[in-house]
Amino acid sequence: MITIYGVVAVSFMMLMYALEKRARIFIAAFALGCVLSSVYGFLSGAWPFGIVEALWSVIAVRRFVNTPS
Repeated sequence: MITIYGVVAVSFMMLMYALEKRARIFIAAFALGCVLSSVYGFLSGAWPFGIVEALWSVIAVRRFVNTPS
C-alpha cells in the first residue's frame, strides 16, 4: 500500500509541476504534492527523500506566496 501511495503522490506532484505555468493554484498544488511525497519518503524509510521533499514544499509555498495573482 505504501508503494501505491508513493506512486500516486509523486505522479500528482509531477503533474502539478507540469501545470504550474497555467495558473498560480498549480504552484500550491505542487507544494501539496511535495508534502505528500515527503510523507511517502518517511513512511517508506527513505528519510533523505522525505527531507528533500519537505524542503521543496517550503520553496513551492514561498513561490506561491510571491507570485502575483
